[in-house]
Amino acid sequence: MPQLSELKVFLAAAEELSFSRAAERLHLSQSAISQNIQALERDFGVELFTRQGRSVRLTEAGQALLPLAVEVVNSVNRIGEFMHDLDGQVAGDLITGCSTTSGKYLLPGLVAAFRRDYPLVRIRIKVMSRDEVITRLLDGRLSLGVTSLKIEQHDLEYVPFFEDRVILIVPADHPWAAYGRALPADLVDEPMIVREDKAGTSQVLAEGLARHNMTTDMLNVVMEIGNAEAIEMAVEEGIGIAFISELAAARGLALGRVKQVEVPGLDLCRSVFMARNVRQPLTRTQDRFWSFVKEHRQQFAADVWGTARNLAR
Repeated sequence: MPQLSELKVFLAAAEELSFSRAAERLHLSQSAISQNIQALERDFGVELFTRQGRSVRLTEAGQALLPLAVEVVNSVNRIGEFMHDLDGQVAGDLITGCSTTSGKYLLPGLVAAFRRDYPLVRIRIKVMSRDEVITRLLDGRLSLGVTSLKIEQHDLEYVPFFEDRVILIVPADHPWAAYGRALPADLVDEPMIVREDKAGTSQVLAEGLARHNMTTDMLNVVMEIGNAEAIEMAVEEGIGIAFISELAAARGLALGRVKQVEVPGLDLCRSVFMARNVRQPLTRTQDRFWSFVKEHRQQFAADVWGTARNLAR
């Protein structure tokens, strides 16, 4: 019979896809992680992970166990939370996935405000790709996620979270900086720094260019970086120009190290959502946070935008 502690270790390893990162997260040794996984594998008579150097992947049996383990651990958490609630307390762990730059700016303020009301709640924000957020929501490894990817899936419920502007920034000494405007056709000859193709920013840019009969293949891409803040720094260094979240650009704009350039007819904006899997019952802590987000998201979005714009003045 599997032990609850073994299932918790299994879930941590399944979420991290690394025994060493699971060990760091649970404050255990890597050998303890391996021993717990091996105990589960002996109990079930199947392998749950395939080992590939320092990383691991779930086997078919591991994938089958995953939602059942989530259900068991969540049920135990709900018991603990229920007993705390009898004392008027809300406590427990909450993991939120985030795939957007704007989400990384907005979530910390929301979490801080939530913990002022519920100080016994421990919240972890895991940054990952949009596809990974959706995958983990569907298989139960995440209860809540922030993403700009909205797929038509009846198991997922979305709440509008934020409207994120994507702007063009150039080095402070760029010829366009003084004028502050450029035409879409002007972009073709400029060295461009971009995110990976699957990133929300890249897809919004591709959609905007398509309205002008242009494609991203027409751009002179000199560098691809998987992080908006790093792109902003590369623009500061004069490597090229870039389209990034207005929030990520706020620091450089405020310091005068980069300049925003308007591109008429290329007003880029993307919707960001908080999502959950309706087939996975929320713990009381998760339900309180879901309700808190729905109630306060507009105020926090306004505060974040106000701060970003004041910095950029």
